[in-house]
Amino acid sequence: MKLTDPILKAAKPQDKPYPLSDGEGLVLYVQPTGAKWWRYRYRFAGKAKMISLGVYPDVTLKAARTERDRLQALLKQGIDPSQNRQEEKLVAKISAENSFEAVARLWWASWKEARTERHAHYVLRRLEADVFPVIGAKPVTDITAPLLLMTVKKIEARGALDIAKRALETCGQILRYAVAHGLAERNPAADIKPADALKARKKTNYARLSAKELPELLRQIDLYDGQPLTRLALQLMAHTFVRTSELIGARWEEFDLAAKIWRIPAERMKMDTEHIVPLTTQALTIIEAIKRISGGGHLLFPNERGNGKAMSNNTILYALYRMGYHSRMTGHGFRGIASTILHEQGYPHEHIELQLAHAPRNAVSAAYNHAKYLPQRAQLMHHWSGYLDAIKTGAQVVQFKAA
Repeated sequence: MKLTDPILKAAKPQDKPYPLSDGEGLVLYVQPTGAKWWRYRYRFAGKAKMISLGVYPDVTLKAARTERDRLQALLKQGIDPSQNRQEEKLVAKISAENSFEAVARLWWASWKEARTERHAHYVLRRLEADVFPVIGAKPVTDITAPLLLMTVKKIEARGALDIAKRALETCGQILRYAVAHGLAERNPAADIKPADALKARKKTNYARLSAKELPELLRQIDLYDGQPLTRLALQLMAHTFVRTSELIGARWEEFDLAAKIWRIPAERMKMDTEHIVPLTTQALTIIEAIKRISGGGHLLFPNERGNGKAMSNNTILYALYRMGYHSRMTGHGFRGIASTILHEQGYPHEHIELQLAHAPRNAVSAAYNHAKYLPQRAQLMHHWSGYLDAIKTGAQVVQFKAA
């Protein structure tokens, strides 16, 4: 008699397991614990065998019958269902070990050795957020150009054009690694050029004031009635024109006040190379004021919450908003203003670019570029601080043409 759901539900446990047959080898074993296990009984090569199909009611009667029919079809082809299941598990295990994510993590472990910890962590975090959820579980040999395109197009769709481009480049590196280590035969990313697949990013400049508006901004900063550390951070940024992240992450051990030098370590720099900032008298005065407030810790600009982290990136931006410069000025804008004015005043382009940490690095020059033209850059910074003081007080500034 064929089984029905009412029969299955009504089956009560006994002292020993007992079977309920549905026919054609499908049996439900009721255990003393009350568990009900599906089994498929069959003969292969003259031997009686049995294979588990799961637990009722998780595996329904209909699903158990469907699976029995599939296994019967294998038998008709001369395939042992039990052996076939073991082979499927082995294939799945090999596929998991050779998945895109598994290969990517092998690549990352090798690749990260030559990178800063911050950069390596960022690349892995982006893979985990944007790439692994889409293609991470797929065998690396099954990755195709359309799959890669689908992955980066999802990133592009949310407006993250730069991240989409970098994700495609990183996938290409991972697949090259797979080919080099015999884990794949070819790299499908080689068939895709980012310029052909992704939208071009419209270049935009950071909001910044004109040189004529700078004196009033400097006066507004001095009068800023918010947190004193925020005011001092803005003042130091104006005199050093470092990036916002470089400023707010500054640590006291980076400063040699006697030598009038601030050495920003490579791991905190966009170019992954140490950067030297000559400190002017004005900058040193600001730093002394900062020390009176935050000199007891490691950071110059600790977070107000006292959580051991640095000041938020938005602190500088919101302070500028409060002073009335919303959409007109950002922390990065100090760099653009300094570059424009110093070029107009005749300072050599290379000196300015080095002080902005814009100069291109390569394997040969990275070791010494951070100190190149340091005396000339110190003179440039001295002039810049003097220029800021002069325009802030409304003094007439004589346009100095650097030699």
